[in-house]
Amino acid sequence: MAPPSSEEPVCAAAEAAGAGAISKVLVVIAMQTEALPLVTRFQLVEAAADESIFPKGAPWTRYHGDYKGLHIDLVWPGKDPVLGVDSVGTVSAALVTYASIQLLKPDLIINAGTAGGFKARGAGIGDVFLASDVAFHDRRIPIPVFDSYGIGARKTFETPNIVKELNLKVGKLSTGDSLDMSPHDETTILSNEATLKDMEGAAVAYVADLFSTPAIFVKAVTDIVDGEKPTAEEFLQNLISVTMALDQAVLQVVDFVSGKRISDL
Repeated sequence: MAPPSSEEPVCAAAEAAGAGAISKVLVVIAMQTEALPLVTRFQLVEAAADESIFPKGAPWTRYHGDYKGLHIDLVWPGKDPVLGVDSVGTVSAALVTYASIQLLKPDLIINAGTAGGFKARGAGIGDVFLASDVAFHDRRIPIPVFDSYGIGARKTFETPNIVKELNLKVGKLSTGDSLDMSPHDETTILSNEATLKDMEGAAVAYVADLFSTPAIFVKAVTDIVDGEKPTAEEFLQNLISVTMALDQAVLQVVDFVSGKRISDL
């Protein structure tokens, strides 16, 4: 991600959030494997199909419940109706985030998930990061101004007190719709100065920013993108164990958020 400039949008939520008390938290997660430990941790209940707030036909799943004075809604895009696999990627993430903001009106969004990490920038398997910036690496539009739109670089909602209190690592996140990394993707990721690579973060950030909803990004590293092992193999090998680290980090973030105002984060 290029250094911030006057042309790089700063998260609008940072200006709109003010000092409002936090009562409703929306957790957006891409995969069922990542979601279920948090459902158990917070004792959330799955919304019945006949009580779904989402449009008919949408496979999106919502769990909800109360925890330490917060109402928590956890959503994930569900299974693809045809292939039965998790509906990963930017399109599904953007759609479920948009619908959830409109219908649930959260005070804060937590996009939690796994990600690839770059050892050259200090990432290791099981490390948990808060993303300071997000951008896309596979939206190539080589036309002036459209090129910046395609990259979509933006600052995330700043949470200096969370970083200090929980001692989490901080890094830039680059998002694309492929698990592997093409040479073109790699060039843009390096330009984005990314420590992390995922498949939904920048899409969630874009939608959250449109509707001035503060969003933070908690990412746990499953695979080393610039390592020696094939990405898919390393991702599957570490997914379960790293999800446990993610679960613990999200718990710590939610515990910190409880009883706080947006401006306290």
